[in-house]
Amino acid sequence: MTSILTQLHDTAEPMEPPRALPSSLPPVDPFSPEMLPEAIRPYVMDVAQRQQSAPEYCAVVALIGLAGVVGRKVLMHPKRYDDWTITPNLWGALIGGPSSMKSPTLKAMRFPLDAIEKELREEHEAARAQHEDDAEIVEMERQGAKQRAKKKAKEGDRDGARAELAKVANLEEPPESPPRLTVNDASVEALGERLNENPNGLTLVRDELSGWLAKMQQEEHAADRAFYLECFNGDGRYTYDRIGRGTIAIENCNLSIIGGIQPAKIAPLVRGVAKGTDDDGLIQRFQLAVWPDQPKQWRWVDRAPSAEARDRYRQAFYALHAMSFETEDGEPPTWRFSDHAQAEFITWMEELHAEARSGELPPALESHLLKMPKTVCALALLFALVDVEQGEVGHASTCRALAWAEFLRSHSARLYSAVTGSQVAGAHLIHQRRDKLPQPFTARDVRRKQWSGLANVEDVREAIEVLEDHHHVRRFEVPAETGRPKTVFYWHPSLAPNEGES
Repeated sequence: MTSILTQLHDTAEPMEPPRALPSSLPPVDPFSPEMLPEAIRPYVMDVAQRQQSAPEYCAVVALIGLAGVVGRKVLMHPKRYDDWTITPNLWGALIGGPSSMKSPTLKAMRFPLDAIEKELREEHEAARAQHEDDAEIVEMERQGAKQRAKKKAKEGDRDGARAELAKVANLEEPPESPPRLTVNDASVEALGERLNENPNGLTLVRDELSGWLAKMQQEEHAADRAFYLECFNGDGRYTYDRIGRGTIAIENCNLSIIGGIQPAKIAPLVRGVAKGTDDDGLIQRFQLAVWPDQPKQWRWVDRAPSAEARDRYRQAFYALHAMSFETEDGEPPTWRFSDHAQAEFITWMEELHAEARSGELPPALESHLLKMPKTVCALALLFALVDVEQGEVGHASTCRALAWAEFLRSHSARLYSAVTGSQVAGAHLIHQRRDKLPQPFTARDVRRKQWSGLANVEDVREAIEVLEDHHHVRRFEVPAETGRPKTVFYWHPSLAPNEGES
């Protein structure tokens, strides 16, 4: 076999010079700071510049944090007369490699949430301590009232005895747990209880989303997945029965989600959506999924954070947290678009549905786009609240939300390129790891490595075809004494890592 391979290789025509492999990722639109309200814009850019992280990472964490604070305080009617209602919770993901500063960004941008929660804990502890003191006082009052009531009862004055006992106030027990804004890791049962304790909603913050998403893929967590799907709408009711916990009814499943994930971890999930194995809309709900280009250059930056920008950013969160809207029926108020803003939204909706229903898009991307109206309405309402608009969503806030829609559209195309561009990504991976393959190699050699996205015959075949088309490898059919000939691939001499191996 070795002699045949050597003969085939040595007598073949010289290979053409290899051409650069195409990019496996479509381009994304650049981030524009003007897409953010002025109150939070300076701090977003300040953090991005100091950390040298993507500004879209900072912006997405900020917006989802603000949406979690708003929760169900105000809702949105996208149509003038229809009762279609949007709850402004948001789901997002920071997609990037391990050195893309996802975790530091999460920490830097969520600090107002942590500060508010700390104050809520301290207030709760103070309330519990005061309750203990008040309970001691009430107990003393109760003992005194019993003595006075006993005296009146002996005198035959039952009404007077009852009146003495009634003078002692009943203390209302404070909640066992302090109010919450965020959760990091909780079973659906515990999360349901936290949502009942915090009916305005919560934000799930995960440093790494991959573990959570992997859990959602497991068959034994199918019920958990259904619960989270319900949480995206923000207004659904969910009831579950568990031995030990009994029946828990959640009136408003309102959850925002933010976390980071590496491209290699999300690509298999997207491919599962495309193949129909996991096509229930979970991935498409991550509407604020951003996958920016990583900076080509790095420079040393060492300066103090902008105190003014940080304070304005913090105040935006505190203002929304303190915001309260009173209604006669106890339900949240609903805002609508202004006349000018409504016209802009209608035009965008017509264009969106024309594209989504054209039949030219991959089904997964089509499903993603059809969930975008909720995102646009939530962002428009959020911008209006941050800018202290009154009672309706104005034109500027709506245009800012529509700019986000266009920006996110390019990132969604990159996300779903994990399906449409998987053969190119596979070719890049084989090229990068060619020193781990023999020279020549076979498709089976590649499959046995079990590299991400190259675990089955079809994926490997398509990836090697890309390498052939760009003159990185050459195919040889080696005759066999019986059966089909064996197909092997030689690297171009300028690329061969193990020249002479067989």
